[in-house]
Amino acid sequence: MQIDFSQNINLLSLSPQTEFERKVVSFLEEWFSDSETVLVQTSGSTGVPKILEVEKVRMLNSAKMTCNFLGLKKGDSAFLCLPVEYISGKMMLVRSIERKLKLTIVNPTSKPLENIEQWFDFCAMSPLQVENSLAKTKNIGKLIIGGAQVSETLKKKLNQALTSSNAQTTVFETYGMSETLSHIALKELFPTDENYFSVLDGIEVSKDERGCLTIFAPKLNAEVLKTNDLVELRNLESDKFDRQQFKFLGRTDNVINSAGLKICPEELESLVKKKIANEAVFIGVTNDLLGKKLVLIIEGIQNEKLLQDLSEISYPTKNHQPKEIIFVETIPRKPNGKIDRMELKKRF
Repeated sequence: MQIDFSQNINLLSLSPQTEFERKVVSFLEEWFSDSETVLVQTSGSTGVPKILEVEKVRMLNSAKMTCNFLGLKKGDSAFLCLPVEYISGKMMLVRSIERKLKLTIVNPTSKPLENIEQWFDFCAMSPLQVENSLAKTKNIGKLIIGGAQVSETLKKKLNQALTSSNAQTTVFETYGMSETLSHIALKELFPTDENYFSVLDGIEVSKDERGCLTIFAPKLNAEVLKTNDLVELRNLESDKFDRQQFKFLGRTDNVINSAGLKICPEELESLVKKKIANEAVFIGVTNDLLGKKLVLIIEGIQNEKLLQDLSEISYPTKNHQPKEIIFVETIPRKPNGKIDRMELKKRF
């Protein structure tokens, strides 16, 4: 199904053939109705799923911020392959409406580009969709990846696929949530591999007393949003950067207190995954001497090559080195594919 928002759209002329296409048309009918709000379901990845009533003008503000950041213009082609029940899919439609894009719509499967050969100026995908579409990412001009953190392994695969094909593709990882109407910051992964997220125009970020990110985005949400994400802010007082920038360190819920040292497992996992392809998770196991003993869980079968690679990892300090390495067949995951750290801790 294709909708050219650069032309006047008559919803009655649309002929949805699939359940997903019917959901798309249903949202468009809701969007072009007299109501000033639409209903948005949260994913529940950071809590209990809930329904938000969101003002359309705020969604348009979010769409404009993203389109401006990416340099999208009227008549550009876009590709929708995300569920429209959630903010991710809804915002792809709103961006297409706001910027008058030519939108191609396909069912949101894990392999959305499998039967697609054409070029698209813009697309948003989940990490799993990108993982299953590496050979086709060269056909996208601006690709944003959201819904979950992009692993070091996927970054490597993307870099190899796009470099070998001389792709004219720019890839970004996003940072955001339903309450911010999709993302509030983007970080380039290709062709430049950036460490810091750049905040969109009209948004201000700071740190609270815990060192966690606080978001002030009056055009998106009337409230100041406090997160549980530990961050490092960069050169906010400097004229060197046009935008505020921050580096995600990890969630405060996951911090491991070992021998008085507060350790962000996500930082160490990123180090490990630059060296090995296996899934790797750090947990803290109760220990009389250390309080929490730092343990590294590796998904896969132990072998000499893996052990050699692990021994070559350079940790920030000796205290950041795992006191024990355990190999397991599978690491527990939540329904959305994210690591279930609580379940993993229970096992040990």
